Amino acid sequence: MSEKMLPIALSNRHLHLSQEDIETLFGKGYELNKFKDLSQPGQYAAAEKVDLVGSKGTIKGVRVLGPARPSTQIEVSLADGFSLGITPPVRDSGDVAGSPGVKIVGPQGEVDLKEGVIAAARHIHMHTDDAAKFGVVDKQRVKVKTSGERAVVFENVLVRAHQTFALEMHVDVDEGNAAGVKNGEMVELILE
Repeated sequence: MSEKMLPIALSNRHLHLSQEDIETLFGKGYELNKFKDLSQPGQYAAAEKVDLVGSKGTIKGVRVLGPARPSTQIEVSLADGFSLGITPPVRDSGDVAGSPGVKIVGPQGEVDLKEGVIAAARHIHMHTDDAAKFGVVDKQRVKVKTSGERAVVFENVLVRAHQTFALEMHVDVDEGNAAGVKNGEMVELILE
């Protein structure tokens, strides 16, 4: 087995909210409630869910992730974009300039988000120690090979190396299902 193996996870639709938008959707002074911890230290799935409303349709019960962020960002798959009537660009997290918006509906209010909906680009979170072990640096692009009956090679995979990250590759549900991978399966990082 290669020494460049790492786990993969499928990332379902979700959103990160600013504190201002949390309070608009859930009430003044509202704090998110932790449902469960995520693989990345300090990140969690909140108990709260909202509805996303586009020109073509609504996606109900979209999970909020915490903690609050400086600005609101929604991550959906390309198929979700068709359901909403938008075309989310494939972007690295945080790169939302010029992306479409949607209406976010919560129990206490609504946010008419002007931009901020993306299809997150495939990426690998890794601790800086893992980056050294794998021979990669932050923001480098690599390939990742899956195995099995529907094996694929994912290209243009962004490395996100930081001392607070835990080793895991993230793809959206569309990509993961097309490749036949499941959460926690091991995949191989390929350097050229």
